[in-house]
Amino acid sequence: MRRLGVDMNSAYAKASQHGGFEPYEIHEGALVCSVAPNDHGYSNYLRSLGYDTANPWQSCANSSIAPNGEIHDGWNLRSARFPAAVSEEHSETAFITRRAIDFITETEDRPWCLHLSYIKPHWPVIAPKPYHNLFGPSDVQPVVSNQIELKHPHPVYQAFTQSEYSQTFRRTDVRETVIPAYMGLVKQIDDHLGRLFEVLEKRELIENTIIIFTSDHGDYLGDHGLGEKYLFHDASVKIPLIIAAPGVENDTTRGMKRDEFVEAVDILPTLIQLTGAGTCHERLEGHSLLPLLELKATAANWREFAVSELDYSDQGVRNRLGLDPYMCRAIMIKSRRWKYIYYWNLRPQLFDLYEDPNEFVDLGSMSEYKSICHMMDERLVSWQNSLKRRVGIAYDCVLGQGPDRDEKNGFIIGRW
Repeated sequence: MRRLGVDMNSAYAKASQHGGFEPYEIHEGALVCSVAPNDHGYSNYLRSLGYDTANPWQSCANSSIAPNGEIHDGWNLRSARFPAAVSEEHSETAFITRRAIDFITETEDRPWCLHLSYIKPHWPVIAPKPYHNLFGPSDVQPVVSNQIELKHPHPVYQAFTQSEYSQTFRRTDVRETVIPAYMGLVKQIDDHLGRLFEVLEKRELIENTIIIFTSDHGDYLGDHGLGEKYLFHDASVKIPLIIAAPGVENDTTRGMKRDEFVEAVDILPTLIQLTGAGTCHERLEGHSLLPLLELKATAANWREFAVSELDYSDQGVRNRLGLDPYMCRAIMIKSRRWKYIYYWNLRPQLFDLYEDPNEFVDLGSMSEYKSICHMMDERLVSWQNSLKRRVGIAYDCVLGQGPDRDEKNGFIIGRW
């Protein structure tokens, strides 16, 4: 943008840097660089309250305080057993909720769209009092893991198990320390969303506001011998999606759970259809979920599989495997029965979800499953061929192309 002479402080530049959104509040973290229009920012907010350090996000909100007053760095997972060095009302979740309420209050009666992004329970896993000890080791679910996974491991999976975060989360004492704090952070979000919904109710907005609650990924937390979010087990790629949408024809779907395949790219076309806005056909790859919300779609006439993609070139795995960055690509395609993962220049992975719902046994290297791998390869190629190419030409313009349009413009091709 600088090369093109764009004013970096302009609304256009800021929207371009934020996926088309106008930044109302920037929740900076380790890299303190607030670019919000009012230059508010979480770190500035903490400084205004007396948390006066070089980076209060790090040294206060994401450090914990022991009973003797000693401060513990939140990047060390053992610190999760103590409460955050900020009060709950000054924590990240409380701050960003309050700023969301400020935004809603300021909009008065104008239509609005708010993307409210909570950073927690992301690293560092530090919860404020009382959320740091609402849960304990007895609340931690058993780890989903099996020694058979390491018998003939896929090289990429094996390399990820060797990462420090994976080795750490294979320890019982780590899981029993960190996961209760993680759960507390989830509970804190639940409580603060309650605050937000109360504001919507008091302002009589709850009946005409579309609410979508979702996440960008899951977290292994020790499942399959892994930490962090990478790879394609359900612990990572199966995420929450809750939709409350006024104006849906069949209101009997309230509280219903659907098990059809849904992808994150479906959210935007769903919002567009619910709001009655114009659709940019040439750009949108997803499908509106309104037919599912109105019971007009079933598994029989919905998508047959879901797709997830991964570029792991920025991970230490690349160095362990000696791969070129452009080779660090993987695509998952999941049907009702099979989960298939294609890797560039490496063997695939395959899981039979009927016989092995926990995804312990990788069948990708077994000769008797070559035909299944071939079938999933074909589905993957079909999916790739279905992706839109003419993203620079409006859909209606593509419809209007052809000999008639050419002849009107004076171009006559191939006539005798």
